[in-house]
Amino acid sequence: MVKSTYGLEHHGLVNLGNEYWNLHAAPLTEMAIKRGEGFLAHNGALNVLTGKRTGRSPADKYVVDEPSVRDLIHWGKVNKPISQENFERLLHRVQGHFQGRDVFVFDGYVGAHEDHRLPIRIVNTYAWQNLFAHQLFLHPSKERLRFHKPEFVVLCAPDVHADPERDGTNSEAFIIISFERKIVLIGGTHYAGEIKKSVFSVMNYWLPLRKVLPMHCSANVGKDDDVAIFFGLSGTGKTSLSADPQRRLIGDDEHGWSDDGIFNFEGGCYAKCIRLSEKYEPQIYRAIRFGCVLENVVLDEETREPLYDDDSITENTRAAYPIRFIENAVLSGCAGHPKVILLLAADAFGVLPPIARLTPEQTMYHYLSGYTSKIAGTEVGMGQEPEATFDPCYGSPFLPLPHTVYAKLLGERMRQHNTRAYLVNTGWTGGPYGVGNRIRIDYTRIMVRAAIAGKLEENGMREDPFFGVQVPLHIPGIPDELLNPRETWADPLEYDRMARQLVDQFRKNFARFKDVPKEILEAGPRADC
Repeated sequence: MVKSTYGLEHHGLVNLGNEYWNLHAAPLTEMAIKRGEGFLAHNGALNVLTGKRTGRSPADKYVVDEPSVRDLIHWGKVNKPISQENFERLLHRVQGHFQGRDVFVFDGYVGAHEDHRLPIRIVNTYAWQNLFAHQLFLHPSKERLRFHKPEFVVLCAPDVHADPERDGTNSEAFIIISFERKIVLIGGTHYAGEIKKSVFSVMNYWLPLRKVLPMHCSANVGKDDDVAIFFGLSGTGKTSLSADPQRRLIGDDEHGWSDDGIFNFEGGCYAKCIRLSEKYEPQIYRAIRFGCVLENVVLDEETREPLYDDDSITENTRAAYPIRFIENAVLSGCAGHPKVILLLAADAFGVLPPIARLTPEQTMYHYLSGYTSKIAGTEVGMGQEPEATFDPCYGSPFLPLPHTVYAKLLGERMRQHNTRAYLVNTGWTGGPYGVGNRIRIDYTRIMVRAAIAGKLEENGMREDPFFGVQVPLHIPGIPDELLNPRETWADPLEYDRMARQLVDQFRKNFARFKDVPKEILEAGPRADC
């Protein structure tokens, strides 16, 4: 156990019980089990339940309204302001809650690039949540740990509940970022993803001010140093598609793009594992072992074998593990500039082609649109059916600055490095959700590999009449009819109707962007289709 000379009193945490600093996976797992926080699964992973909140709570996320950031933050439904007075009141309650309790401290950093890393500290009341932080974030050396001084601290107290009338919150849960105090407060929710995503939000504020693009994407690299990045929301396949046995994984969720190339923010992965199979996702399947944290996975009562197909608790079952558990991962977390960008959309309408080439202008249009379908369980309040949604930059819940800030940086990087881009439908074909079928992941892998290798265009392309994108006519290993989604529908006229409906939603959504160049505005789906 290595304790930093920069103590917890600097965060107002005094009169504590036992302090457990920077413990490794084995003792944290043992303590979590002894404290009744979880159970050991058959494969050695620690399985925990997060109570009624099994996903993120976007309605409970706030940014403190402070003078230094007031004119920079993109205020609205995502970045809701909370007063300094209400923040201080909740901060004092959290600090008081820690008194007399055992606390678990993780000191580390986010950002694999030495010039763009942020020293952080995570303080927990639960051993399993500290294990989550230990496996997800990056570790300093023992020598650096002794003198670690965080620039941001996360105080996570799930058992502290807010009073909406008194504290100005939406519910008992709160996730609050103070950029002036450099503190994240989390309470009223046990879902560990709030720890990860609050730190991501901090990086999304900090990095653009340094001319570095933060991205909600996974990334991998091939033997020819051909870096590919995968944009997409939860459930669209970022983690699954980037964990490719033929390529090396750089990271599964959050990256920065600097003048030197891309770098992973984290040292671990947070994979969805609903309906996980060794056949289709072997790397993720084998990564779930001792040291991994499973959230809300149903276990067999006798054998404690994970029942990955069981969604009785939530669709949003999760596995958190260090990236070194993935075979052939890039442990440095750093790589060159992307050759290919893949924009993932789980299309619940079933009308988007499974893969299509984009022009630079179309890339910017779809990046700002961020179309996909939210998958049940990833957020509190989601129903069982996917919902069509437009999420700018594929990560607007975590973007404190205006969306165009990130889009401008992406466009500059792509032009500078001549990066190709493709739109990939990981959703439905043959009909909408409930009628058609989800596109097989092994088919998507074949298409993605062809795009990265520059072979997608070898057998000719056609222009999609609704979306204006270039669609391959033939890809070895893929049924030709799958490449033309209209041919997979029993009623082609119903396909046309549904496609026009989605085109209309695209155009209505994009009307919100008033300050984008004309060539990007005109790069979207066609109004006269």
